[in-house]
Amino acid sequence: MNQQEIRSLLEQVYANKVSVDEAILKLKLEPFEDLGFAKLDHHRGLRQGVCEVIFGAGKTPEQIKKIAQTMYERGQKTILITRLAPQTAVVLAKELTFKYYEMGKIGVVGEIPVPDGLGKIVVATGGTSDMPVAEEAALTAEVLGNEVVRLYDVGVAGLHRLMAHLDDIMNARVIIAIAGMEGALASVIGGLADCPVIAVPTSVGYGASFGGLAALLSMLNSCASGVSIVNIDNGFGAAYLASMINHMGGK
Repeated sequence: MNQQEIRSLLEQVYANKVSVDEAILKLKLEPFEDLGFAKLDHHRGLRQGVCEVIFGAGKTPEQIKKIAQTMYERGQKTILITRLAPQTAVVLAKELTFKYYEMGKIGVVGEIPVPDGLGKIVVATGGTSDMPVAEEAALTAEVLGNEVVRLYDVGVAGLHRLMAHLDDIMNARVIIAIAGMEGALASVIGGLADCPVIAVPTSVGYGASFGGLAALLSMLNSCASGVSIVNIDNGFGAAYLASMINHMGGK
């Protein structure tokens, strides 16, 4: 729905020809744009508060370029591309202006917005090997308008490293705890913090970690209250949820 159509709809509401609820429903049900290989949901931001994100894995550079350009032409000022492989980013950079963050495999078209969340999101990792997932989470949270505090390599093998950042833990509005191996970091932080903790198991670990399954099960069985869990290596999903919490009403 373009501006002229929205204006017409609002004029009908003003003239009492269409109710407010009917207008909201029409806006929410606005059709997608069919590119042939992709169907872009331009009104997702209206429905959910966050515009559509491009999942880069499995897409060709040409497909990503077309999707991003169409989004930009329709008024989306900041476009997030997740799981963007380095080799794809190199090809894409020849035809699309964006910034690539290799650690988190994140591409950002446009500027990262000024934070408008109510508080800070802390992203903590058990080890340095968890940083790729953490950077996916941290950059996603920043693109979604949040102030992010990074606490990396503060796992339970050296608990004093985490305890040195108690002020950050206590003042956070949401905490994303990212860990592989046995995934104990989420339980420890969950026992300290007074805010929601979102646990992200990673595929980091030796054979018996089963590609992150051991950490996932540990986090699911956490005895700390207020801990929720997303899928293995899903930094994006954790950041999206954290951003929703950080943009809700008063604490």
